[in-house]
Amino acid sequence: QSSWAAKASLMHAYAHYSRNAYTDSVFSLERHIKNYPADKNVPYAHYLIAICFYEQISHHGLDGQYNELALEYLNQVIQRFPQSKYAKDSQQKIIFVKSNQAAKHMDIGRFYLNNKKYIAALNRFKVVVDEFSITKFTPEALHRMVEAYYEMGMYEESYNTAALLGYNYPDSKWYKLSYNLVEQIDGEETFLKKIRNFFDG
Repeated sequence: QSSWAAKASLMHAYAHYSRNAYTDSVFSLERHIKNYPADKNVPYAHYLIAICFYEQISHHGLDGQYNELALEYLNQVIQRFPQSKYAKDSQQKIIFVKSNQAAKHMDIGRFYLNNKKYIAALNRFKVVVDEFSITKFTPEALHRMVEAYYEMGMYEESYNTAALLGYNYPDSKWYKLSYNLVEQIDGEETFLKKIRNFFDG
């Protein structure tokens, strides 16, 4: 139980990590945390577990399990050790993981949209808007919702979503595309009036 024993335990786990033996590293890190709960390097051990999962994310279409595990353990670092130097880096990595998850929903949503399965497409794009708003995909997701509503003849919903997109992302190319789309319904003047009405309540 000496400090040297704790250091040796952590270095053993790091040795596994350094050769990409992630499963062995996670096992050793969890054992280190259990055996040395008072060790000053426990925050780092938790962080390294998260990194073991994070580094196994290679493509948004393939890594659902690692996305979820990385997100879970990165959040644990932030919750348990909010003042540690690992919390800030964990927050940045969470943005990447969420972007990875959002990208998968976008891929599926685009597939449904292209195949005229509009309700299924809307459900995917709504997930991106509601759960992954910090990612770069939110403006596109809103535009795709405008497209889906337009194709379904749900013009009021199409107007409102385009207005929301324009309010939050006025300089986005996706707003310009949405504007051009809904303008076709009954002209620019009516569209602008509906935008004003939308935000005036």
